Amino acid sequence: MSNTRTVTGERADLLASLDKHRNFLRYTTRGLTDEQAAQRTTVSELCLGGLIKHVAVTERQWTLFIVEGPSAMAFDPSTMADTWMNLFKMTAGDTLAGLLERYEQIASETDALVRGLPDLDAAQPLPEAPWFEPGASWSARRVLLHIIAETAQHAGHADIIREALDGSKSMG
Repeated sequence: MSNTRTVTGERADLLASLDKHRNFLRYTTRGLTDEQAAQRTTVSELCLGGLIKHVAVTERQWTLFIVEGPSAMAFDPSTMADTWMNLFKMTAGDTLAGLLERYEQIASETDALVRGLPDLDAAQPLPEAPWFEPGASWSARRVLLHIIAETAQHAGHADIIREALDGSKSMG
């Protein structure tokens, strides 16, 4: 969807908020090598490159949900653990530049989707999963708010990781 129309009101607010938190997240990686971006600085598995990867994949999955519904959230439980954990770290072949480029591409696609959606109230049923309320549906608006919250939360994680890496701060 390549809709570049100017938006105002609620859509402009949603896009501005999402852009703000994306920028915080990307800013935490400024000047880093691939090795630094892959480095764990806390007891968790999280690293800066992995957070970029995870947020990009999550944003993409949720925007597909807006368009395609619950099938976009399908997963194979037998491979879920390995796949999920690899979203939080840099794996063979990952580069920080490549992860940031992919994130930028996904962000651009999300922004175009938000501009072109006919109705933010249009809802899709959530898939059956232990972490979703049974029988619930989410509107496009609620999904976008979830993407914003996810991005903001991980931007905070990234700030902590970066400060532990070299003392640099992004938000404070």
